[in-house]
Amino acid sequence: MRIYITHCSATKNIKLKNTRIKVFPDKLYTAIPTQRFMNKCKTMGVDWAIFSDKYGIWFPNIKHTWYEKNPSAITITDQHFSWLLNDFNKKLQAYNEIWFYYNPGRFHRLYKSLLRKVKGEWKLKKFTHIKNIV
Repeated sequence: MRIYITHCSATKNIKLKNTRIKVFPDKLYTAIPTQRFMNKCKTMGVDWAIFSDKYGIWFPNIKHTWYEKNPSAITITDQHFSWLLNDFNKKLQAYNEIWFYYNPGRFHRLYKSLLRKVKGEWKLKKFTHIKNIV
């Protein structure tokens, strides 16, 4: 079983800031590449999720509130990184293939570190073109 994942974006629906309204990830993240990823996954009918700096693996059927968390060494502590890694491994254990969509020019070291340390029986593949979502 395969799932497609991409990292979160700093560009979010500003109307949700300072509210406690919970929304699905496709309503929160407004960055064009993230929207294209989510729309392509929905069109193709494939499993997908967002890797959120705050919430970990965020499936499209789960609602969360607006947040602001920069994936820098200052805001991502070793403890939080361990939580993100465990969350990744736990929530994705049902999949044997994980395809991670990313922009090489904007691929933060947090995501690189996480992908190097994930455990599981799956194959992990990074890809850079939406057309690879099938």
